[in-house]
Amino acid sequence: MTAATEIRLASRPHGVPTHDNFDVVDTEVPTAGEGQILVRNLIMSVDPAMRGRMRDVKSYAPPFEVGEVMSGGAVGEVVESHVDGVSPGDHVLHQAGWRTHAVLDDKRFVKVDASAAPLSTYLGVLGMPGLTAYAGLLESAEFKPGDTVFVSGAAGAVGSLVGQLAKLKGAKRVIGSAGSPEKVRHLIDDLGFDAAFNYKDGPVASQLHEAAPEGIDVYFDNVGGEHLEAAIDAINLHGRIAVCGMISQYNATEATPAPRNLAQIIAKRLTIRGLLVLDHWGLQQQFVTEIAPLVKSGEIKYSETFVDGIRNAPEAFLGLLSGANTGKMLVRL
Repeated sequence: MTAATEIRLASRPHGVPTHDNFDVVDTEVPTAGEGQILVRNLIMSVDPAMRGRMRDVKSYAPPFEVGEVMSGGAVGEVVESHVDGVSPGDHVLHQAGWRTHAVLDDKRFVKVDASAAPLSTYLGVLGMPGLTAYAGLLESAEFKPGDTVFVSGAAGAVGSLVGQLAKLKGAKRVIGSAGSPEKVRHLIDDLGFDAAFNYKDGPVASQLHEAAPEGIDVYFDNVGGEHLEAAIDAINLHGRIAVCGMISQYNATEATPAPRNLAQIIAKRLTIRGLLVLDHWGLQQQFVTEIAPLVKSGEIKYSETFVDGIRNAPEAFLGLLSGANTGKMLVRL
């Protein structure tokens, strides 16, 4: 009798991914060998960057292989251990998601404390998205107190923390864009953004100008395209742009046009810097030490959108790409 389930890449998508690009496969529970642990996954993450790994192109992370199990962040409970210091019942964070059970070599996981914070937070506000926001704002964008900050994709796992951090650290004004009236209200009423707008309501440039009549100093880009062009128009002298993602272009089947106003880089002497969290792991301890108490006290708020069941993981991923989530999109296994 089979007791494990995994999601494999069935084919590479052309344009927007569909359910046909995934295979749900029932299989045997694997066995841990010497120096390994067996984990029963409890919660897994789906992330926009996974869309890039579905392509057969060279990038900062290797592509998923057709016919093979996909991978991504997950937290789970140790079922069997052949590693010193790790016991059944411990909880670990690792990168072997998209499956109910995973065998992990020593050094391929870290223990997490379920009593210190909900397990889901280690995949979101206290995990990779949180560190991305922290490092991206403070190091990549070189945030300074008094800056006016604009965040696109602001209701997502990264953007929502960027805006809150900017406010806590003395931003003059924080503006966010999102894709629904509910998300716009959430940014202002729950997360404390000074202004927010629905990018579907009209041109981003005009809505951003209305929200930031004196311009912006920092743009944290999760979207690209029209948002990036509008931010270049709105940015002040010596402004800084941290490019974290370009979700508006991930499903494009042809090359997308660059912003038409790149000449402003010269006149405004602005900085555009790419952001990969992999470059900032050295900040991890500082980040958790500073942010965990703020999460616990409620000074930093976070949202999670859950989809239940490993078989619904593709649905969660497709929903993420279409903006179905507020905050972190997670799958409960």
